[in-house]
Amino acid sequence: MTDKEIRIKYREFSSIEEMNPEDRELAAEAIKAMSGAYAPYSHFHVGAAVRMSNGQIVRGANQENAAFPSGLCAERTAMFAAGARYPDKDMLGIAIAGGVMGRLAKAPVTPCGACRQVMAQYQAKSGKPMSVIMISADKILKFDKVDDILPLIFDSI
Repeated sequence: MTDKEIRIKYREFSSIEEMNPEDRELAAEAIKAMSGAYAPYSHFHVGAAVRMSNGQIVRGANQENAAFPSGLCAERTAMFAAGARYPDKDMLGIAIAGGVMGRLAKAPVTPCGACRQVMAQYQAKSGKPMSVIMISADKILKFDKVDDILPLIFDSI
């Protein structure tokens, strides 16, 4: 037997202003995307923004439905829209923000497992790392690639 270890590297920012202009723009778009959420049950609005290799940014927001689990997370809403709109372009990064009543949450909004796997699929499709930015009122986390938030990615097919 051999003990092994997985290490995850990420950057933490105390405000959007500390980020480079490109990441700052993507984070701001994710925050704006929160306004498109339909969350009558959880009241938790999540916005996501995906940067494409052609420079376009595609936004998405969580959409809830009374027929659980028929709703969809903001991340997948944004990625599926981006994939449909720009099928021949790569997704270079995604930013995620969420909160209640227009206020950002105190802790960074983290993607669910299904969203992480979809991110992994689009990252694999492009053959390039896809950065992930998680935004909160108190701090912002940036991961350089999906592998950092989903170690041991399912890619056995």
